[in-house]
Amino acid sequence: MKKHKRSDTNPTARQVGGSHYQLPIQPTEYIVKNNLDYLSGNVIKYITRWKTKHNSLDKQIEDIDKAIHYCELLKSYLNQK
Repeated sequence: MKKHKRSDTNPTARQVGGSHYQLPIQPTEYIVKNNLDYLSGNVIKYITRWKTKHNSLDKQIEDIDKAIHYCELLKSYLNQK
C-alpha cells in the first residue's frame, strides 16, 4: 500500500491534476463559505471552469451542459417537496 505524504501547505493553494482553477476565488472556497449543497456546488464548479479546463469547444459545451443538468436536478428535487 502506498503511503501518502502529509502536506503542510494549504490545500486551497494547490491543485491536483490540471490548472483550470487558477482563479482569485476557488470554487471550493465559494461553495464552503456559502454553505451550498452538492447540486448547487456542482453548478458553481462546472460554470466556473468551462472556459479554462478544455480547449475543445465540444468539451466546453459539455461542462455547460453539466451545469444545466445539475440545475435541472436541483429544480426537480425542489418540485418534489
